[in-house]
Amino acid sequence: MKIIVNLDVMLARRKMRLKELAAEIGLTEQALSMIKTNKVKGVRFDTLIKLCDVLDCQPGDLLEFSREETDDEK
Repeated sequence: MKIIVNLDVMLARRKMRLKELAAEIGLTEQALSMIKTNKVKGVRFDTLIKLCDVLDCQPGDLLEFSREETDDEK
């Protein structure tokens, strides 16, 4: 099971670059890139709130649950 991060989809829908989003929410591009590529173990609620506010979306638009087994779980 895993959580899929759809940050790149929302950025494309809003025609926004990662650099712009990083500046708006006060995170580094590198930190956002790690979230976008699903290389983090967690995201703070305050970060999620900022992302949703700037991208005008709901948490469910950014995060998706998948029951598929990952290589880490085998």
